[in-house]
Amino acid sequence: MRPAFSVIFLTTLIGAGQGLFLALFTVESYAAFGLLPAQEAAFYAQGAAVAFALLVLGLVASFFHLGHPERAWRAVSQWRTSWLSREVIVLPLFMGVVLVYGLVHGLGLNPVLARLPSAAPVTLSAIVGVIGTLLAFALFVCTGMIYACLRFLREWHTPLTVINYILLGGASGFVLATALAAYGESEHARHLLGAWALILTALAFLGRWASLVRNARLKPKSTLQTAIGIKHPKIVQKSMGMSGGAFNTREFFHGKSAIVLRRVKVFFLVCAFFLPAVILMAALAGLGDKLFFFAFVMQYLGLIAERWFFFAQANHPQNLYYQVVS
Repeated sequence: MRPAFSVIFLTTLIGAGQGLFLALFTVESYAAFGLLPAQEAAFYAQGAAVAFALLVLGLVASFFHLGHPERAWRAVSQWRTSWLSREVIVLPLFMGVVLVYGLVHGLGLNPVLARLPSAAPVTLSAIVGVIGTLLAFALFVCTGMIYACLRFLREWHTPLTVINYILLGGASGFVLATALAAYGESEHARHLLGAWALILTALAFLGRWASLVRNARLKPKSTLQTAIGIKHPKIVQKSMGMSGGAFNTREFFHGKSAIVLRRVKVFFLVCAFFLPAVILMAALAGLGDKLFFFAFVMQYLGLIAERWFFFAQANHPQNLYYQVVS
């Protein structure tokens, strides 16, 4: 398939925003149960502002993929059958919850509404956080299922697609949260988030590696014979019947060589997983808090390459017919 950078930025930006929100609520949950010292409200408010900004940037990026942006509102009409429609519904709901979560902390509107039997407080932000967590995972599922539900694109049609969207978004969000905790001098939160960032990065690598191994073993169910409906054993395509490209040749094939694909794969494996993990460990060892931000930037660049490869690797069956321009 032909990767669209608008969708690449959409999925990576909102994924980082979802992961960052989950990281913030993880810290708040640990603190509520006494497993971590209480953090300043500014930490949650600033983190929510960054998460909201990432979600807005992702939403803006999505409009560049639309031929008629003014008709975008119609996407919600097919929510019963379309994962894209469900994503369009869940995304603004999640954005609204993230905004409320930030305002609750930023404006100090966070009363204790009840207490659990363990004496852990149930605050307004905790309730908003639970709702936001459910919406964050719902959004991950909706985004991943847009691609996983396509049976004819076998590289995508696997539960690993949804799992990897969750793990990759979570990893990038926790790495960014670690950087924000280091910036805010929240030492305990920094070490907690850093540990989770390393765990999620390792799990994301395992999930993505599993999908690469699976896809490398796929054998096409269609052949050139079935593509054109002729059973002759020896068919060689000399031309697609036109002097230039068309919509099918532009939108369903990336146009890059196998060498480029291999280089992109190596790049994202190194930059999205290996280097961020090494940089995180160096930062946690006390070699400089700026390394946390560098780890996030490095990982995000790797995720852009990973998402490009994700789209490019999917081989549409129609490419069996449109192989040669002339």
